[in-house]
Amino acid sequence: MFSQPLTTLPTRLNAEAAGGPGELEGLPEWDFSALYAAPDDEKLTADLDWLAGETKGFRSDYEGQLAEKSPDALATCIQRYEGIQTVMGRVMSYAGLRYYQNTTDPQRAKFMSDMQDRITAISADLVFFSLEMNRIEDERYTMLIDQSAELRRYKPVLDRMRAMKPYQLSDELEQFLHDQSVVGAAAWNRLFDETMAGLEFEVSGEMLPLEATLNLLTDTDRAKREAATHALIAVFREHLPLFARITNTLAKEKEIEDRWRKLPTPQASRHLSNHVEPEVVQALRDAVVAAYPRLSHRYYALKAKWLGLDTMQVWDRNAPLPTADDRVIGWDEAKDTVLDAYAGFDPKMAELAEPFFTEGWIDAPVKPGKAPGAFAHPTVTDAHPFVMLNYLGKQRDVMTLAHELGHGVHQRLAAKQGELLSSTPLTLAETASVFGEMLTFKKLLAQTTEPEKRKALIASKVEDMINTVVRQIAFYDFEVKLHDARRQGELTPDDINAIWMSVQAESLGPVFEFVEGYETFWSYIPHFIHSPFYVYAYAFGDGLVNALYAVYEEGDPEFREKYFAMLEAGGSKHHKELLAPFGLDASDPKFWDKGLSVIEGLIDELEAMEA
Repeated sequence: MFSQPLTTLPTRLNAEAAGGPGELEGLPEWDFSALYAAPDDEKLTADLDWLAGETKGFRSDYEGQLAEKSPDALATCIQRYEGIQTVMGRVMSYAGLRYYQNTTDPQRAKFMSDMQDRITAISADLVFFSLEMNRIEDERYTMLIDQSAELRRYKPVLDRMRAMKPYQLSDELEQFLHDQSVVGAAAWNRLFDETMAGLEFEVSGEMLPLEATLNLLTDTDRAKREAATHALIAVFREHLPLFARITNTLAKEKEIEDRWRKLPTPQASRHLSNHVEPEVVQALRDAVVAAYPRLSHRYYALKAKWLGLDTMQVWDRNAPLPTADDRVIGWDEAKDTVLDAYAGFDPKMAELAEPFFTEGWIDAPVKPGKAPGAFAHPTVTDAHPFVMLNYLGKQRDVMTLAHELGHGVHQRLAAKQGELLSSTPLTLAETASVFGEMLTFKKLLAQTTEPEKRKALIASKVEDMINTVVRQIAFYDFEVKLHDARRQGELTPDDINAIWMSVQAESLGPVFEFVEGYETFWSYIPHFIHSPFYVYAYAFGDGLVNALYAVYEEGDPEFREKYFAMLEAGGSKHHKELLAPFGLDASDPKFWDKGLSVIEGLIDELEAMEA
């Protein structure tokens, strides 16, 4: 339960949705002083020494005794556990963030691996805690909670822990899985990251890293987009056996653990960690798939018409419209745009975002070896979040900034819950980020009066929503099919390619032709490697925010107060509790249709412009 290492932290892959190169100087980089001054910082050494002693003392004081502890004694135990989690999270956040800045630097990679080894060894003394908590009989657990206000505060996180009770293995097996993790999934994740960061793609005689090559897929020049696609295909094909081996190994490892735990489906563990019911996710998935013809199929047919094409190739999917603003947007303008949009909602929101720009909380430049995509990592509650971008000055980069700052604001507000309760389940973790994007889009739209530029802006937002909803549900279906197929045996690269193409054709629609080689594009998506079945959280968040924003536009006078209260709750409440004040219920299948209707309405508006 300690803070998630950065090697397993999902990123928002803004590839295929960012801009080309520009003259961008003076972009901010991270200042790690809130964590540690350097890898040889005496504070880091002292923290590791303290952890080694404290975890052994914790085990000595509590192992074999949790079920007999009084409510107050158990509350004290959990508070000690939380303190340990905070220090471990600080260590791994520092190691992981430095590594993501340059994954090809051997010293950073070694430091990260060494810290991972140390923390895994140290935290072995904590494995008993969740196992024993889950063995407490339900009747006694209820009594303990009822008799202690402090324990009641921790109930949401304890309930999530106890949700794994039916799938818990023996103490020895749980200890083994913990100890071998550094040479299991974590090692394969690292191999994937380092391989991706080291790839180079030849485009028109120039060697480019992955991020810059993917960025060319949004170039105004169709020939450049096509050349970039073929460059990607050539390198993905060359490395396909490795990516297939990584995927097969991780899927098999997951199948083995799921089988031993008797989990009903490959995605069940993700639903449990997200504290969301499987039927809610299924309702979301079914609603989106049923809407493919009304959303992506209809929009891409419209886009083909705008581009003067009878059929679209994959390199046209994220092509800018002829009327789109293709200028390079400077960092200061991007900052002002997002902060103004946030302040227009509530000055408090802009105030919470401001330190990211002034205190070294953002790492924005594209650099050799830097991980692709973007993320916001909360680190620990007594420090502050860190945002990573690969900023290239396009409008969609500004939207990515708005997205990640939304995460950062959410993480700052939730920090008051403490280390164990601040972490928001993935289904709600995208709420503030997507809301921040919506605020920024609405501000830009209000400032845009020229019809062609307005059309381009709306189209850009529709594409972002399709990428967030339709594309992520297609990714989810890809994972479901892949893990089901892997249970029947080893998957060849061609097997995985075929599964990928089955969801691509279904989700993108009949207007597309698929160039030979596009079937390999599953291989670079980090979510499949780092966090299986993470991707539906994006669609969940977008649908939720669309419904939430509709409530905001209806003029609820208490909306801002309710919104900040929802973010401040962190992981202390279930999604039903958090959405109830807004009159929303994600377990209602009709809920998702409301969110999807927002996208449909924007496409209606685009079609009306053609009339």
